Amino acid sequence: MKNFLAIFTGSPSGMDAWKALDAAQREAREKAGKEAWMAWVQNNQEAIVDHGAPLGKTKRIATDGIGDIRNHMAAYTIVRAETHEAAAKLFENHPHFTLFPGDGVEVMECLPLPGM
Repeated sequence: MKNFLAIFTGSPSGMDAWKALDAAQREAREKAGKEAWMAWVQNNQEAIVDHGAPLGKTKRIATDGIGDIRNHMAAYTIVRAETHEAAAKLFENHPHFTLFPGDGVEVMECLPLPGM
């Protein structure tokens, strides 16, 4: 089994659309989204290595210094699966982008460090 990092993504325009919903509509979607997310966790609990967390503001560190940047990363989770395809399938129809304003999930294998 291999570990895979799943990055939940979302765009500023998606969040703007979410914020534009009326309060009752947004509250209903939040409730449905939380319930669906918890069901996803229950259904995939054996594959989840680290539930992860939402991600905050980003600083980029490079040779020219440290600066604030904006990217589309919203949260992460680490899962275990036999293949990259199997890991990706865990996130099909995920509530992050079916109920919440996220636009996708990017999944990549966590490779071993060379020589370790």
